[in-house]
Amino acid sequence: MACCAAVVAVVLAAAVAGAPVEGLGVNWGTLATRRLPPKVMAQLLKDNGFKKVKIFDADETTMMGLAGTGIETMIAVPNDMLATVAADYRRAKEWVKMNVTKYDYHGGVNIKFVAIGNEPFLTAYNGTYDNVTVPALKNIQRALDEAGHGSAIKATVPVNADVYDSPASNPVPSAGKFRDDVAAVITDMVRFLNHSGAPFSVNIYPFLSLYGNDNFPIDYAFFDGAPPNPVIDKGVNYTNVFDANFDTLVSALDKIGFGSLPVVIGEVGWPTDGDKHATVPYAERFYNGLLKRLAARQGTPLRPHASIEVYLFGLMDEDAKSVAPGNFERHWGIFTFDGRPKFPLDLRGNGRPVMPAGARGVQYLPRRWCVLSPNASTNATAVEENVAYACSRADCTPLGYACSCGALDAAGNASYAFNAYYQAQGQVPLACDFQGLALVTDKDVSRPPCNFTVQVVAESRATAVTTNTTAAESMAPDAAAARLTAAVMAFLLVLVSA
Repeated sequence: MACCAAVVAVVLAAAVAGAPVEGLGVNWGTLATRRLPPKVMAQLLKDNGFKKVKIFDADETTMMGLAGTGIETMIAVPNDMLATVAADYRRAKEWVKMNVTKYDYHGGVNIKFVAIGNEPFLTAYNGTYDNVTVPALKNIQRALDEAGHGSAIKATVPVNADVYDSPASNPVPSAGKFRDDVAAVITDMVRFLNHSGAPFSVNIYPFLSLYGNDNFPIDYAFFDGAPPNPVIDKGVNYTNVFDANFDTLVSALDKIGFGSLPVVIGEVGWPTDGDKHATVPYAERFYNGLLKRLAARQGTPLRPHASIEVYLFGLMDEDAKSVAPGNFERHWGIFTFDGRPKFPLDLRGNGRPVMPAGARGVQYLPRRWCVLSPNASTNATAVEENVAYACSRADCTPLGYACSCGALDAAGNASYAFNAYYQAQGQVPLACDFQGLALVTDKDVSRPPCNFTVQVVAESRATAVTTNTTAAESMAPDAAAARLTAAVMAFLLVLVSA
Protein backbone atom coordinates (compact mmCIF):
# COMPACT_ATOMS: atom_id res chain seq x y z
CA MET A 1 0.00 0.00 0.00
CA ALA A 2 2.77 2.43 0.85
CA CYS A 3 4.38 1.87 -2.54
CA CYS A 4 1.06 2.39 -4.36
CA ALA A 5 0.38 5.55 -2.37
CA ALA A 6 3.79 6.94 -3.31
CA VAL A 7 3.15 6.24 -7.00
CA VAL A 8 -0.26 7.91 -6.83
CA ALA A 9 1.29 10.96 -5.14
CA VAL A 10 3.83 11.33 -7.93
CA VAL A 11 1.15 10.99 -10.63
CA LEU A 12 -1.08 13.57 -8.95
CA ALA A 13 1.85 15.93 -8.53
CA ALA A 14 2.63 15.69 -12.23
CA ALA A 15 -0.99 16.34 -13.10
CA VAL A 16 -1.15 19.40 -10.88
CA ALA A 17 2.12 20.80 -12.17
CA GLY A 18 1.27 20.63 -15.88
CA ALA A 19 2.51 23.55 -17.91
CA PRO A 20 2.86 26.50 -15.50
CA VAL A 21 1.76 30.06 -16.20
CA GLU A 22 4.56 31.64 -18.21
CA GLY A 23 6.97 33.76 -16.19
CA LEU A 24 5.59 32.57 -12.84
CA GLY A 25 7.93 32.25 -9.89
CA VAL A 26 7.63 32.27 -6.12
CA ASN A 27 9.50 33.71 -3.12
CA TRP A 28 10.97 31.14 -0.76
CA GLY A 29 11.54 32.70 2.64
CA THR A 30 13.15 30.80 5.50
CA LEU A 31 12.26 32.80 8.63
CA ALA A 32 10.70 29.88 10.47
CA THR A 33 11.39 28.30 13.85
CA ARG A 34 11.45 24.84 12.29
CA ARG A 35 12.06 24.43 8.57
CA LEU A 36 11.36 21.63 6.17
CA PRO A 37 14.52 20.18 4.59
CA PRO A 38 15.61 22.15 1.50
CA LYS A 39 15.30 19.09 -0.74
CA VAL A 40 11.68 18.66 0.35
CA MET A 41 11.06 22.32 -0.45
CA ALA A 42 12.76 22.06 -3.83
CA GLN A 43 10.60 19.04 -4.67
CA LEU A 44 7.53 21.04 -3.67
CA LEU A 45 8.52 23.69 -6.21
CA LYS A 46 9.00 21.10 -8.92
CA ASP A 47 5.79 19.23 -8.14
CA ASN A 48 3.83 22.44 -8.66
CA GLY A 49 5.55 23.45 -11.85
CA PHE A 50 7.44 26.46 -10.48
CA LYS A 51 10.41 27.07 -12.76
CA LYS A 52 11.55 30.25 -11.02
CA VAL A 53 12.28 30.99 -7.37
CA LYS A 54 13.53 34.01 -5.44
CA ILE A 55 15.41 33.66 -2.15
CA PHE A 56 16.66 36.35 0.18
CA ASP A 57 20.30 35.35 0.55
CA ALA A 58 22.56 32.65 -0.82
CA ASP A 59 22.40 30.27 2.15
CA GLU A 60 24.37 27.12 1.37
CA THR A 61 21.72 24.69 2.63
CA THR A 62 19.05 26.36 0.51
CA MET A 63 21.33 26.43 -2.51
CA MET A 64 22.17 22.76 -2.17
CA GLY A 65 18.46 22.03 -2.04
CA LEU A 66 18.04 23.79 -5.38
CA ALA A 67 21.09 22.15 -6.95
CA GLY A 68 20.19 19.90 -9.82
CA THR A 69 16.58 21.08 -10.11
CA GLY A 70 17.13 23.45 -13.04
CA ILE A 71 14.88 26.02 -11.36
CA GLU A 72 15.87 29.58 -12.30
CA THR A 73 16.98 31.23 -9.07
CA MET A 74 17.30 34.81 -7.88
CA ILE A 75 19.77 34.98 -5.01
CA ALA A 76 20.52 38.10 -2.96
CA VAL A 77 23.21 40.25 -1.43
CA PRO A 78 21.68 41.25 1.94
CA ASN A 79 21.27 44.92 2.80
CA ASP A 80 23.90 44.72 5.52
CA MET A 81 26.52 43.78 2.92
CA LEU A 82 25.79 46.57 0.44
CA ALA A 83 28.28 49.04 1.89
CA THR A 84 31.03 46.41 1.87
CA VAL A 85 30.65 45.32 -1.75
CA ALA A 86 30.11 48.92 -2.81
CA ALA A 87 33.34 50.18 -1.24
CA ASP A 88 35.62 47.25 -2.11
CA TYR A 89 35.47 45.56 -5.50
CA ARG A 90 37.57 42.70 -4.14
CA ARG A 91 34.75 41.88 -1.73
CA ALA A 92 32.27 41.92 -4.61
CA LYS A 93 34.48 39.46 -6.52
CA GLU A 94 34.76 37.24 -3.47
CA TRP A 95 30.97 37.28 -2.99
CA VAL A 96 30.42 36.22 -6.59
CA LYS A 97 33.04 33.50 -6.27
CA MET A 98 31.50 32.06 -3.09
CA ASN A 99 27.83 32.43 -4.05
CA VAL A 100 27.68 32.18 -7.83
CA THR A 101 30.77 30.49 -9.27
CA LYS A 102 30.63 27.88 -6.50
CA TYR A 103 27.36 26.56 -7.92
CA ASP A 104 28.26 26.89 -11.61
CA TYR A 105 28.69 23.23 -12.51
CA HIS A 106 26.66 20.49 -14.14
CA GLY A 107 23.92 19.73 -11.66
CA GLY A 108 24.50 23.00 -9.81
CA VAL A 109 22.13 25.92 -9.24
CA ASN A 110 20.60 27.71 -12.22
CA ILE A 111 21.16 31.28 -11.05
CA LYS A 112 19.47 33.91 -13.23
CA PHE A 113 19.50 37.07 -11.09
CA VAL A 114 21.39 38.53 -8.16
CA ALA A 115 19.24 40.86 -6.09
CA ILE A 116 21.20 43.77 -4.67
CA GLY A 117 19.62 44.25 -1.29
CA ASN A 118 15.92 44.13 -0.57
CA GLU A 119 13.93 47.37 -0.88
CA PRO A 120 17.01 49.47 0.02
CA PHE A 121 15.34 52.80 -0.83
CA LEU A 122 12.49 52.45 1.67
CA THR A 123 11.73 55.73 3.40
CA ALA A 124 12.08 53.90 6.73
CA TYR A 125 15.81 53.52 6.11
CA ASN A 126 16.25 57.32 6.03
CA GLY A 127 18.72 57.10 3.17
CA THR A 128 20.98 54.52 4.84
CA TYR A 129 21.53 52.61 1.59
CA ASP A 130 20.92 55.36 -0.95
CA ASN A 131 24.60 55.98 -1.66
CA VAL A 132 25.81 52.38 -1.60
CA THR A 133 23.13 50.46 -3.51
CA VAL A 134 24.04 51.50 -7.04
CA PRO A 135 27.82 51.16 -6.48
CA ALA A 136 27.13 47.67 -5.08
CA LEU A 137 24.99 46.89 -8.13
CA LYS A 138 27.77 47.98 -10.49
CA ASN A 139 30.47 46.07 -8.62
CA ILE A 140 28.48 42.83 -8.49
CA GLN A 141 27.60 43.02 -12.17
CA ARG A 142 31.24 43.76 -13.05
CA ALA A 143 32.31 40.76 -10.95
CA LEU A 144 29.73 38.59 -12.69
CA ASP A 145 30.99 39.77 -16.08
CA GLU A 146 34.66 39.16 -15.24
CA ALA A 147 33.87 35.69 -13.89
CA GLY A 148 32.18 34.79 -17.15
CA HIS A 149 28.62 34.81 -15.79
CA GLY A 150 27.48 38.21 -17.01
CA SER A 151 25.71 37.12 -20.19
CA ALA A 152 23.44 34.72 -18.25
CA ILE A 153 23.17 36.31 -14.80
CA LYS A 154 22.07 39.88 -14.20
CA ALA A 155 22.15 41.97 -11.05
CA THR A 156 19.06 44.01 -10.20
CA VAL A 157 17.63 45.89 -7.22
CA PRO A 158 14.23 44.87 -5.79
CA VAL A 159 12.50 48.10 -4.77
CA ASN A 160 9.30 48.84 -2.93
CA ALA A 161 6.52 50.74 -4.68
CA ASP A 162 7.21 53.68 -2.38
CA VAL A 163 10.01 54.85 -4.70
CA TYR A 164 7.42 56.32 -7.07
CA ASP A 165 4.12 58.16 -6.77
CA SER A 166 1.91 60.72 -8.45
CA PRO A 167 1.73 64.35 -7.31
CA ALA A 168 -1.19 65.36 -5.10
CA SER A 169 -2.25 67.86 -7.75
CA ASN A 170 -2.65 65.12 -10.37
CA PRO A 171 -2.91 61.71 -8.62
CA VAL A 172 -3.23 59.45 -11.67
CA PRO A 173 -0.88 56.76 -13.09
CA SER A 174 0.18 58.83 -16.10
CA ALA A 175 1.60 61.44 -13.71
CA GLY A 176 3.86 58.92 -12.01
CA LYS A 177 7.36 60.01 -11.04
CA PHE A 178 10.15 58.80 -8.82
CA ARG A 179 10.33 60.10 -5.28
CA ASP A 180 12.24 63.37 -5.17
CA ASP A 181 14.82 62.25 -2.61
CA VAL A 182 15.86 59.19 -4.65
CA ALA A 183 15.08 60.33 -8.20
CA ALA A 184 18.73 60.93 -9.12
CA VAL A 185 19.88 57.62 -7.63
CA ILE A 186 17.05 55.69 -9.30
CA THR A 187 17.83 57.33 -12.63
CA ASP A 188 21.47 56.25 -12.35
CA MET A 189 20.34 52.73 -11.41
CA VAL A 190 17.86 52.49 -14.29
CA ARG A 191 20.44 53.71 -16.78
CA PHE A 192 22.80 50.97 -15.61
CA LEU A 193 20.10 48.28 -15.68
CA ASN A 194 19.25 49.25 -19.24
CA HIS A 195 22.93 49.06 -20.22
CA SER A 196 23.51 45.68 -18.55
CA GLY A 197 20.31 44.11 -19.85
CA ALA A 198 18.72 43.65 -16.43
CA PRO A 199 15.08 44.32 -15.58
CA PHE A 200 13.63 46.74 -13.03
CA SER A 201 12.29 44.75 -10.04
CA VAL A 202 9.42 46.06 -7.90
CA ASN A 203 7.28 44.68 -5.05
CA ILE A 204 3.55 45.49 -5.22
CA TYR A 205 1.09 44.66 -2.42
CA PRO A 206 -2.61 45.46 -3.05
CA PHE A 207 -3.49 43.86 0.32
CA LEU A 208 -1.63 46.57 2.21
CA SER A 209 -3.75 49.29 0.66
CA LEU A 210 -6.84 47.57 2.04
CA TYR A 211 -5.23 46.77 5.40
CA GLY A 212 -4.25 50.33 6.07
CA ASN A 213 -7.53 52.03 5.24
CA ASP A 214 -11.06 50.90 6.13
CA ASN A 215 -12.40 53.35 3.55
CA PHE A 216 -10.43 51.75 0.73
CA PRO A 217 -12.93 50.22 -1.76
CA ILE A 218 -12.42 46.50 -1.30
CA ASP A 219 -13.13 45.59 -4.93
CA TYR A 220 -10.27 47.84 -6.02
CA ALA A 221 -7.81 45.47 -4.33
CA PHE A 222 -8.87 42.58 -6.58
CA PHE A 223 -9.11 41.95 -10.31
CA ASP A 224 -12.73 40.87 -10.63
CA GLY A 225 -14.58 43.67 -8.89
CA ALA A 226 -16.33 46.80 -10.04
CA PRO A 227 -15.32 49.65 -7.72
CA PRO A 228 -17.92 52.42 -7.65
CA ASN A 229 -15.36 55.07 -8.59
CA PRO A 230 -12.69 53.69 -10.94
CA VAL A 231 -9.69 55.93 -11.53
CA ILE A 232 -10.03 57.54 -14.93
CA ASP A 233 -6.78 58.61 -16.53
CA LYS A 234 -6.78 59.94 -20.08
CA GLY A 235 -9.80 57.86 -20.99
CA VAL A 236 -8.50 54.68 -19.30
CA ASN A 237 -10.54 53.18 -16.46
CA TYR A 238 -8.35 51.70 -13.74
CA THR A 239 -10.46 49.19 -11.83
CA ASN A 240 -7.76 47.67 -9.64
CA VAL A 241 -4.84 48.99 -7.63
CA PHE A 242 -2.31 46.58 -9.20
CA ASP A 243 -2.74 48.06 -12.68
CA ALA A 244 -2.69 51.60 -11.33
CA ASN A 245 0.46 50.93 -9.31
CA PHE A 246 2.29 49.20 -12.16
CA ASP A 247 1.43 51.92 -14.68
CA THR A 248 2.53 54.63 -12.27
CA LEU A 249 5.94 52.94 -12.38
CA VAL A 250 5.86 52.72 -16.18
CA SER A 251 5.09 56.45 -16.31
CA ALA A 252 7.93 57.23 -13.93
CA LEU A 253 10.33 55.19 -16.08
CA ASP A 254 9.09 56.96 -19.20
CA LYS A 255 9.76 60.37 -17.66
CA ILE A 256 13.46 59.52 -17.28
CA GLY A 257 13.71 58.09 -20.78
CA PHE A 258 13.34 54.36 -20.12
CA GLY A 259 9.64 53.70 -20.60
CA SER A 260 10.23 50.33 -22.26
CA LEU A 261 12.59 48.87 -19.65
CA PRO A 262 11.43 45.35 -18.67
CA VAL A 263 9.79 45.16 -15.25
CA VAL A 264 9.74 42.11 -12.96
CA ILE A 265 7.27 41.87 -10.09
CA GLY A 266 9.56 40.65 -7.33
CA GLU A 267 6.80 40.16 -4.75
CA VAL A 268 3.01 40.10 -4.92
CA GLY A 269 0.56 38.10 -2.85
CA TRP A 270 -2.16 37.97 -0.21
CA PRO A 271 -1.93 36.67 3.39
CA THR A 272 -4.42 34.24 4.92
CA ASP A 273 -4.42 35.07 8.64
CA GLY A 274 -3.49 37.82 11.05
CA ASP A 275 -6.08 40.41 9.98
CA LYS A 276 -9.78 40.62 9.16
CA HIS A 277 -8.93 40.92 5.45
CA ALA A 278 -6.20 38.28 5.57
CA THR A 279 -8.38 35.27 4.87
CA VAL A 280 -8.27 32.20 2.65
CA PRO A 281 -11.29 33.31 0.56
CA TYR A 282 -9.74 36.71 -0.15
CA ALA A 283 -6.36 35.15 -0.96
CA GLU A 284 -8.01 32.68 -3.31
CA ARG A 285 -9.92 35.50 -5.00
CA PHE A 286 -6.78 37.58 -5.42
CA TYR A 287 -4.61 34.79 -6.81
CA ASN A 288 -7.29 33.52 -9.16
CA GLY A 289 -7.62 36.98 -10.65
CA LEU A 290 -3.87 37.51 -10.89
CA LEU A 291 -3.09 34.10 -12.41
CA LYS A 292 -5.91 34.42 -14.94
CA ARG A 293 -4.47 37.72 -16.15
CA LEU A 294 -0.94 36.36 -16.32
CA ALA A 295 -2.05 33.32 -18.32
CA ALA A 296 -3.91 35.56 -20.77
CA ARG A 297 -0.98 37.99 -21.04
CA GLN A 298 -3.46 40.75 -20.33
CA GLY A 299 -0.83 43.20 -19.16
CA THR A 300 -1.85 46.67 -17.99
CA PRO A 301 -3.26 49.68 -19.86
CA LEU A 302 0.23 51.11 -20.50
CA ARG A 303 1.70 47.69 -21.31
CA PRO A 304 -1.15 45.72 -22.86
CA HIS A 305 -0.64 42.05 -23.74
CA ALA A 306 2.70 42.07 -21.98
CA SER A 307 4.14 38.89 -20.50
CA ILE A 308 5.14 39.98 -17.00
CA GLU A 309 7.55 37.91 -14.91
CA VAL A 310 5.99 37.59 -11.45
CA TYR A 311 7.20 36.06 -8.18
CA LEU A 312 4.36 35.18 -5.83
CA PHE A 313 4.83 36.03 -2.18
CA GLY A 314 5.25 33.61 -0.78
CA LEU A 315 5.77 29.91 -0.80
CA MET A 316 5.40 29.04 2.90
CA ASP A 317 4.16 30.66 6.09
CA GLU A 318 7.09 31.96 8.18
CA ASP A 319 6.40 31.98 11.90
CA ALA A 320 9.57 33.86 12.83
CA LYS A 321 9.03 36.97 10.70
CA SER A 322 8.72 40.33 12.39
CA VAL A 323 5.13 41.34 13.11
CA ALA A 324 5.96 45.05 13.18
CA PRO A 325 3.76 45.76 10.13
CA GLY A 326 0.97 43.47 11.40
CA ASN A 327 0.27 39.90 12.42
CA PHE A 328 -0.39 38.98 8.79
CA GLU A 329 3.35 39.03 8.07
CA ARG A 330 3.66 35.41 9.17
CA HIS A 331 0.89 34.16 6.89
CA TRP A 332 1.79 35.05 3.30
CA GLY A 333 2.37 31.46 2.22
CA ILE A 334 0.28 29.67 -0.38
CA PHE A 335 1.35 26.64 1.67
CA THR A 336 1.24 26.15 5.42
CA PHE A 337 4.40 25.81 7.50
CA ASP A 338 4.44 22.07 6.77
CA GLY A 339 3.80 22.29 3.04
CA ARG A 340 0.04 21.76 2.88
CA PRO A 341 -1.79 23.81 0.22
CA LYS A 342 -4.29 26.33 1.58
CA PHE A 343 -6.63 26.76 -1.39
CA PRO A 344 -7.01 25.87 -5.09
CA LEU A 345 -4.77 27.71 -7.55
CA ASP A 346 -4.73 27.88 -11.33
CA LEU A 347 -0.97 27.54 -11.64
CA ARG A 348 -1.36 26.08 -15.14
CA GLY A 349 -3.44 28.98 -16.42
CA ASN A 350 -6.13 26.77 -17.93
CA GLY A 351 -9.04 28.31 -16.03
CA ARG A 352 -9.44 25.33 -13.68
CA PRO A 353 -8.02 26.00 -10.21
CA VAL A 354 -7.00 22.84 -8.36
CA MET A 355 -5.36 22.18 -5.02
CA PRO A 356 -1.57 22.40 -5.45
CA ALA A 357 0.51 19.34 -4.67
CA GLY A 358 1.57 19.26 -1.04
CA ALA A 359 5.06 18.63 0.29
CA ARG A 360 6.14 15.00 0.26
CA GLY A 361 8.12 13.15 2.88
CA VAL A 362 7.27 15.55 5.72
CA GLN A 363 8.11 14.11 9.13
CA TYR A 364 6.21 15.32 12.17
CA LEU A 365 6.88 15.33 15.88
CA PRO A 366 4.67 12.96 17.91
CA ARG A 367 0.96 13.86 18.10
CA ARG A 368 1.20 15.64 21.42
CA TRP A 369 -0.01 19.06 22.53
CA CYS A 370 0.72 21.32 25.47
CA VAL A 371 -2.35 22.88 27.10
CA LEU A 372 -3.40 24.79 30.19
CA SER A 373 -3.92 22.32 33.00
CA PRO A 374 -7.51 22.11 34.29
CA ASN A 375 -5.97 22.14 37.75
CA ALA A 376 -3.94 25.27 37.04
CA SER A 377 -3.78 28.07 39.52
CA THR A 378 -6.53 30.67 39.22
CA ASN A 379 -3.87 33.34 39.52
CA ALA A 380 -4.62 35.32 36.37
CA THR A 381 -1.38 37.25 36.60
CA ALA A 382 0.72 34.07 36.52
CA VAL A 383 -1.18 32.80 33.48
CA GLU A 384 -0.85 36.14 31.68
CA GLU A 385 2.89 36.33 32.35
CA ASN A 386 3.45 32.82 31.05
CA VAL A 387 1.31 33.42 27.97
CA ALA A 388 3.28 36.58 27.27
CA TYR A 389 6.52 34.65 27.62
CA ALA A 390 5.34 31.91 25.25
CA CYS A 391 4.10 34.38 22.65
CA SER A 392 7.37 36.30 22.73
CA ARG A 393 9.13 33.14 21.57
CA ALA A 394 6.52 31.48 19.37
CA ASP A 395 3.82 32.49 16.93
CA CYS A 396 0.56 33.59 18.56
CA THR A 397 -0.65 35.79 15.70
CA PRO A 398 -3.73 33.60 14.97
CA LEU A 399 -5.10 34.73 18.37
CA GLY A 400 -5.67 38.28 17.11
CA TYR A 401 -9.02 39.91 16.50
CA ALA A 402 -10.89 38.41 13.52
CA CYS A 403 -8.08 35.86 13.06
CA SER A 404 -8.42 32.08 12.84
CA CYS A 405 -8.14 31.59 16.61
CA GLY A 406 -9.62 34.91 17.67
CA ALA A 407 -12.77 33.34 19.13
CA LEU A 408 -11.02 31.28 21.82
CA ASP A 409 -11.73 31.99 25.46
CA ALA A 410 -9.02 32.89 27.96
CA ALA A 411 -8.20 29.24 28.68
CA GLY A 412 -8.06 28.50 24.97
CA ASN A 413 -5.71 31.43 24.41
CA ALA A 414 -3.39 30.12 27.10
CA SER A 415 -3.43 26.61 25.66
CA TYR A 416 -2.71 27.90 22.16
CA ALA A 417 0.22 29.99 23.39
CA PHE A 418 1.66 27.14 25.47
CA ASN A 419 1.37 24.71 22.58
CA ALA A 420 2.93 27.10 20.08
CA TYR A 421 5.98 27.42 22.33
CA TYR A 422 6.09 23.68 23.07
CA GLN A 423 6.07 22.82 19.37
CA ALA A 424 8.64 25.48 18.46
CA GLN A 425 10.95 23.97 21.07
CA GLY A 426 10.64 20.51 19.57
CA GLN A 427 8.32 19.18 22.31
CA VAL A 428 11.08 18.94 24.92
CA PRO A 429 9.40 18.21 28.31
CA LEU A 430 10.60 21.39 30.00
CA ALA A 431 8.86 23.45 27.31
CA CYS A 432 5.46 22.41 28.70
CA ASP A 433 5.80 23.43 32.32
CA PHE A 434 5.06 27.15 32.66
CA GLN A 435 5.43 27.07 36.43
CA GLY A 436 3.14 24.07 36.73
CA LEU A 437 0.32 25.65 34.73
CA ALA A 438 0.51 23.31 31.73
CA LEU A 439 0.39 19.64 30.85
CA VAL A 440 0.95 17.42 27.79
CA THR A 441 -2.00 15.67 26.17
CA ASP A 442 -2.37 13.29 23.24
CA LYS A 443 -5.85 14.65 22.49
CA ASP A 444 -6.05 17.09 19.57
CA VAL A 445 -7.51 20.24 21.09
CA SER A 446 -7.94 22.10 17.78
CA ARG A 447 -11.19 24.02 17.43
CA PRO A 448 -11.79 24.70 13.73
CA PRO A 449 -10.95 27.04 12.19
CA CYS A 450 -8.30 27.28 14.90
CA ASN A 451 -5.60 24.67 14.40
CA PHE A 452 -3.33 23.64 17.28
CA THR A 453 -0.31 22.55 15.27
CA VAL A 454 2.08 19.68 15.68
CA GLN A 455 5.44 20.84 14.37
CA VAL A 456 7.71 19.17 11.86
CA VAL A 457 10.93 17.33 12.49
CA ALA A 458 13.45 19.79 11.16
CA GLU A 459 16.41 21.99 11.91
CA SER A 460 15.25 24.22 14.75
CA ARG A 461 15.86 27.92 15.15
CA ALA A 462 13.88 28.09 18.38
CA THR A 463 15.33 29.90 21.34
CA ALA A 464 16.78 27.90 24.21
CA VAL A 465 14.27 26.62 26.75
CA THR A 466 14.31 28.56 29.97
CA THR A 467 12.09 28.86 33.03
CA ASN A 468 12.06 32.66 32.90
CA THR A 469 8.53 34.07 32.75
CA THR A 470 9.15 37.75 32.17
CA ALA A 471 6.97 39.74 29.84
CA ALA A 472 7.28 39.23 26.10
CA GLU A 473 10.35 40.68 24.54
CA SER A 474 9.77 43.51 22.12
CA MET A 475 10.63 42.74 18.53
CA ALA A 476 13.16 44.97 16.85
CA PRO A 477 11.45 47.04 14.16
CA ASP A 478 12.48 46.46 10.59
CA ALA A 479 11.75 47.83 7.16
CA ALA A 480 8.64 45.72 6.82
CA ALA A 481 6.73 48.24 8.89
CA ALA A 482 7.34 50.91 6.29
CA ARG A 483 6.06 48.63 3.54
CA LEU A 484 2.56 49.13 4.91
CA THR A 485 2.75 52.92 4.89
CA ALA A 486 4.28 52.97 1.43
CA ALA A 487 1.63 50.73 -0.10
CA VAL A 488 -1.25 52.60 1.51
CA MET A 489 -0.07 56.06 0.56
CA ALA A 490 0.85 55.16 -3.00
CA PHE A 491 -2.75 55.16 -4.19
CA LEU A 492 -4.75 56.72 -1.41
CA LEU A 493 -4.62 60.03 -3.24
CA VAL A 494 -5.79 58.37 -6.44
CA LEU A 495 -8.87 56.94 -4.76
CA VAL A 496 -9.69 60.08 -2.84
CA SER A 497 -9.58 62.11 -6.03
CA ALA A 498 -11.96 59.65 -7.69
